Amino acid sequence: MRILFIGDIFAKSGRKIIQDRLPGLINKNKPDFIIANIENIAHGAGISKKTFNFIKSFPINVFTSGNHILSKPDGNILLKKNPELLRPINVKGISGRGYGIFESNNGIKVGVINIQGRIYMPKTDCPFRMVDKVIEEIKKETNIIFVDFHAEATSEKRAMGYFLDGRVSALIGTHTHIQTADEEILPQGTAYLTDVGMTGPQDSVIGVKKDIIIKRFLSCLPVKFDPSKSGNMICGVIIDIDEKTGKAINIFRIRDKNET
Repeated sequence: MRILFIGDIFAKSGRKIIQDRLPGLINKNKPDFIIANIENIAHGAGISKKTFNFIKSFPINVFTSGNHILSKPDGNILLKKNPELLRPINVKGISGRGYGIFESNNGIKVGVINIQGRIYMPKTDCPFRMVDKVIEEIKKETNIIFVDFHAEATSEKRAMGYFLDGRVSALIGTHTHIQTADEEILPQGTAYLTDVGMTGPQDSVIGVKKDIIIKRFLSCLPVKFDPSKSGNMICGVIIDIDEKTGKAINIFRIRDKNET
């Protein structure tokens, strides 16, 4: 089976390129299951009812998130009401769930886990211990397991990849908004990528207008973040998985730019 994972959809620019390019991307790659990280879909931080309804209009099976999931007031309510919207399993005190088992377009069950790192990130429970427990539950129903590891440090992501190698089908990183070029299948059969990148304005500093961030670095003063609207691109990854074993067969990155 084939999974398409779409990196952090950022603000209006991210929504626009999803609208413009996702149908063609699906037609070209023919995925059986689609996952998208949407923690920044509403003006670059959090989700709203309006933006969630927008993204739900596309044939995406599961939505993952991260540390910005509650940046808008609608976040908690949406997590309560929509089981296909996940938040990190190791974050306490918020609504919703951090993992689930879903049915793909070809009728195969897929486990999806959302976890958050701890290095340079808000305080959470240990992601290694938490994911360890969840995997055993999911494996009672399916061997196909996808993990979105929302973390800052490459070392933490790499360690998690080896920790889960052979026990999950894929471990893909999110959060930094910069796509890395280290996609591989680890020795025991897990597809790995340190960061899938951002879907949105690449002509920016991780989504925000360049001049604003440069001013912040020069002045060391707080500034109001304003999402860029330039250089829109879908960043994602395609993973082919053996349906019987749950092992990854192939992985390749996607960088699909809107030329208009």
